Amino acid sequence: MNFVQEMHLKDIFGPLASAATREAFGDAVAKIGELDQNVVALSADVAGSVQLSKFASKFPNRFFNVGVAEQNLASVAAGLGYSGKTVFIGAFAAFCPGRNWEQIRTTICYGEANVKIEGSHAGLDVGEDGATHQMLEDLALMRCLPNMTVICPCDYNEAYKAVFAAWKTPGPFYIRCTRGKLPIFTSEETPFELGKLNLLCDGSDLAIVATGNMVFPSLVASSILEKEGISVAVANMHTISHPDAAALEKLARHCGAIVTVEDHQVKGGLGSAVCEALSCSYPVPVIRHGVQMSFGESGPGQQVLSKHGLDAEGIAKVARQHANKR
Repeated sequence: MNFVQEMHLKDIFGPLASAATREAFGDAVAKIGELDQNVVALSADVAGSVQLSKFASKFPNRFFNVGVAEQNLASVAAGLGYSGKTVFIGAFAAFCPGRNWEQIRTTICYGEANVKIEGSHAGLDVGEDGATHQMLEDLALMRCLPNMTVICPCDYNEAYKAVFAAWKTPGPFYIRCTRGKLPIFTSEETPFELGKLNLLCDGSDLAIVATGNMVFPSLVASSILEKEGISVAVANMHTISHPDAAALEKLARHCGAIVTVEDHQVKGGLGSAVCEALSCSYPVPVIRHGVQMSFGESGPGQQVLSKHGLDAEGIAKVARQHANKR
């Protein structure tokens, strides 16, 4: 595979440590709390699950549990933001933004409150929690909001960097996190810049643009196809709200077609963002691979993902059908 050296990726075929991106969120917020006494954090009775308990144990006077009340969570966070605090809040994505979207829109986004939102346990990865908790619409809900920056990190290291970027950047953020552990294949040297597409490996027959927990299996899918003589580029689009139009156009011109891969409904998320960006500059076929407008189901996370074709073999199958062998 033609890995881009500037990305400083680890050997994806070797032994890799793994961790959930929610763990990185908790570690980063706790560290930021040491650096910035103006930071406060809130959760909705799930601090342990979303990893904000790490901040709470260090700074109990700066942590607030609002109870099972996600609408209040957003409103209280907005008030603290308007009072000059930098606010981190965390809850399950099914309820934040699933239950409190109006409060996020009106109390946080409208006035550009300095609130950073963790939507944890997102996607089919939640597995046994079932369809009610497998949030597959959060990227669509959040990227349509004015003033909101939406990030979907691919592993622990990228999530950690994303939280620090959110802290340093005024205004509302939404960071999508997983419950399950993901391979840590980026390194501390891997660049992270808001709104910047990261080309991880080069190719010429097709480009895969993936986000979040779908980036690693997309790299594995590219290696499968390489053995078949199909050259597939893989790019990581971590910032969903601000597509890197120039980089996407360059990929489109080079490869002629793009497959987007996301653990999310195919409408409104990554695929839609890529289509919108390219339609204005260089339209090419964009095949949106994700959940095909259905709800999930209870079962082991990896099995549910595989059923929807969101594993390396499933991604390779879709890419194989649309690659232009030159």
